[in-house]
Amino acid sequence: MQHRTINVCVSRSYDIHIGNGLLSRLGELVRPVLGDCRIAVLTDSNVDALYGSRMMEHLACSGYDACKYVIPAGEASKCSDNMLAFLNFLAAEQLTRSDAVIAFGGGVVGDLGGLSASLYLRGVKYVQVPTTLLAAVDSSVGGKTAIDIPAGKNLVGSFYQPSMVCCDTLLMDTLPENIYRDGCAEVIKYGMILDARLYSDLHNVPFDREDVVARCVAIKRDVVQQDEFDNGMRGLLNFGHTFGHAIEKLSDFAVSHGEAVAKGMVIAARMAPLCGLCDVSDSLSRLLISYGFDISCGYNANEIFEALLSDKKRRGGSISVVLPKAVGECILVTLELEELRGLLGKVID
Repeated sequence: MQHRTINVCVSRSYDIHIGNGLLSRLGELVRPVLGDCRIAVLTDSNVDALYGSRMMEHLACSGYDACKYVIPAGEASKCSDNMLAFLNFLAAEQLTRSDAVIAFGGGVVGDLGGLSASLYLRGVKYVQVPTTLLAAVDSSVGGKTAIDIPAGKNLVGSFYQPSMVCCDTLLMDTLPENIYRDGCAEVIKYGMILDARLYSDLHNVPFDREDVVARCVAIKRDVVQQDEFDNGMRGLLNFGHTFGHAIEKLSDFAVSHGEAVAKGMVIAARMAPLCGLCDVSDSLSRLLISYGFDISCGYNANEIFEALLSDKKRRGGSISVVLPKAVGECILVTLELEELRGLLGKVID
């Protein structure tokens, strides 16, 4: 079975395998990086119901002794209570530093599993097996791990690279339409920030899933290799996220990540011409609407501003936002907080 492999060369070099039906080959793919060890699989209730038994069978057939821990599906599960419960599970199962974690699910599972792996015994190997389009093109790649706390999203985390990523695009066939659409927001983001050709190709719906995932992963790989610890250009990957995270927080996560990012990208695009940059907001809005996104903000400018004050990209009295110069080219712009408050007042209805 042919598949694509993209290598990421950072503090821990690893491969990202992308293909249709790769779950059945997971044991074969992980053995060169994990060797003989015990494996703890972290997944959520939705993925477990669909694929949990299959995952455990594939690992067993490959000679792995594996155990499984299931968390409730949803953003609310990306919390300290679940992380501590999973860490206690690893300890109860007597996993050692030579053993490994597999994060099998979407972004919530991947973030929680990665952070837990970085903390347990001061670090064990882990493998990302994303099951959503969003996780495949974004959160499973690059080593950012985190949980949410009441003050905000992803405020507790670490940089901890996986040992491997295995993306089986066939798993996306069972995604609900709204969950799949969430991933499309991240795909559109990649086109807007660094690949005008990808942005143009996305007007042809449906797109070739395996090809688009590989193109997005290659873009993120290139960015992460230049800025692994998010001190510079990796900030471009936050296009739409600064405002999107504020919307998620205000909605108590009733607005999904992809929907929030779509709204956040439109806010950023509307802000760009006020900062002397080009206006791509109409083009971007039309593309997002064609994918079924509701691009209305739902909150007033002051509410968004107050929610932004706890954003991890804030530095004292300023905050960095990603704004488009053109389709396929974005830049980081540092704004004083009061300047940002004024701009929000002009772009949010």
